[in-house]
Amino acid sequence: MKTWKKAGVTALAGSLVATSAFAGAVTVSGNANLTYTGETGAQDSASTTAAMYGVDGARWGLNKSLTFSGSGEMDNGWTVSISNTLSDGGTTGLGMTLDMGDAGSLNYESSTGARGIGKIKDMMPTADEDVANGLDANGTTAGGEVSGSVSGGTTGFHYSKAMDMVEFGIGYAPKGGSTAGSGGTTGSGGTASAVSAFVKIDPMDGLEIGFGSGERAASAAGDNGQTDDETTYYVTYVYGPVTFGYQVSEIDTYTSAESDDEQTRWGVLYAVNDEMSISYQDHENDDDTVTVDEEATGVSISYTVGSMTFKAHRNKGTNLGNTATRESEHTEVGVTFAF
Repeated sequence: MKTWKKAGVTALAGSLVATSAFAGAVTVSGNANLTYTGETGAQDSASTTAAMYGVDGARWGLNKSLTFSGSGEMDNGWTVSISNTLSDGGTTGLGMTLDMGDAGSLNYESSTGARGIGKIKDMMPTADEDVANGLDANGTTAGGEVSGSVSGGTTGFHYSKAMDMVEFGIGYAPKGGSTAGSGGTTGSGGTASAVSAFVKIDPMDGLEIGFGSGERAASAAGDNGQTDDETTYYVTYVYGPVTFGYQVSEIDTYTSAESDDEQTRWGVLYAVNDEMSISYQDHENDDDTVTVDEEATGVSISYTVGSMTFKAHRNKGTNLGNTATRESEHTEVGVTFAF
């Protein structure tokens, strides 16, 4: 078995070296997003002290990004592409993809993205952002997100293959303290690698069912390379202008001293017409070590005219981090220009 693996890798490497690539094409795309954001609840004025009052500060913001993409076709029919996004002066979304046609697609990303189960971590329909956007994990100013979300890692490999009504993907995010440059390592900081997979099935028009499973580095302090197990499954159904979705995610920690999470989400989207959509999402996370459930709801709307999209959403969370009295609210209105 080991000999077979070695031979397969050697053969693949040899074919890549021996196969030439034709002249490729380079494209540039981008977008600009202007928003007005309001934070209420604990993030804005929960405290009457001068140090905490109105901590959300300035509310107008502008971000922009440019994505450079290049691709070339090899004489065996495979395509190699690379993309790099410059967002607000920083580099993100650096990735390379090998499209092997009927054999599937292999991708490596060294910045942002999703591997394996992370591709289906949130499949609920929405007109703008998801129900967790802008909410603080502990209801103060710490940032983060709501509890119970699965993750396949961001830096690493992802293989995907689609066949008729079935699609599956496998992700591998190697352990490491931070992203390594070409020819370098990151030194100390490695914990455990993340390995996960998912499968999607479209058994009939409008219906999609998915399941994912994997493991990632344990969240507990001093985990010594241990991993937590995670699973998720979902179903979405499109009926005319309405899309329904339901998803359950579970995280089982390697030690009974840490909490296990069960996250439940559902959502509905109504497409008023080709330009306008409205959606609602509901989130709940059950921590098996406490009696308080984390809850969040979100409403969003979008309207598109050509390359311009007007959008808005409002999310509200209570008992964040499965702790009573922790609240967070986020309201955002914006316009996005794509070019």
